[in-house]
Amino acid sequence: MPPRVPPAGRFRQAKNAAPPNLPEWLQSRILHLGPELLVLDKPAGLPVSARQGETLETCLPALRLGKKRLPQPAHRLDTDTAGCLVLGRTAPMLARLNALFAARQVGKTYWAVVRGGPAAESGVVEAKLAKTSSAARGWRMQVDAKGDPARSAWRVLGRGGGLTWLELVPETGRTHQLRVHCAHLGCPILGDAMYAGGDAGGLHLLARSLTLPLDPTQHFEAPVPAHMQMAIATCGRPAG
Repeated sequence: MPPRVPPAGRFRQAKNAAPPNLPEWLQSRILHLGPELLVLDKPAGLPVSARQGETLETCLPALRLGKKRLPQPAHRLDTDTAGCLVLGRTAPMLARLNALFAARQVGKTYWAVVRGGPAAESGVVEAKLAKTSSAARGWRMQVDAKGDPARSAWRVLGRGGGLTWLELVPETGRTHQLRVHCAHLGCPILGDAMYAGGDAGGLHLLARSLTLPLDPTQHFEAPVPAHMQMAIATCGRPAG
């Protein structure tokens, strides 16, 4: 049974489509299926791993697709973030992917819709982050001069209706980095209940593309999920 997530928008099928016995909802999320590499369009609301409930990990047996070993994710996305997630289908490829991510050699681009927006058209946020927790609010990340270095580049793609559509490129990979950096800019991500002052609704953050420096270079893009299409259209791009 598929996880209880919002319905998908448009999705690109892999050139070598998955076998027909793969659940339809999961097959529609495959962006690429190769001998060593699998790229998924992870739906918002599906955690990569968790102690209980449906997760990406519970889907891995269905994604074995003829291999002896289960595919394994080479990186993580927040539960509420949609978009490109790459998995290794062989042990050598997984090790190679892990090394590329650790060395920050993977090109990662995100799209976000934020409330308000920066005055400039592009820039860089360089603000250290640290984890904090309290009994009242639980754990979260915050800007802290004693935290770990974190750097995010941003560029405005469109504006409208009090919203701004941003392209975000994280140059480091801290937990919740883009969410905290956008809030630090004064323009929290739409639907971010943790960092947007009680904002509700789906998180408007998409892992739009990944570029892997393999031989040859591999580039993958995820479509705009349904819950983000109207906001992006408001900022100047037709929905769909």
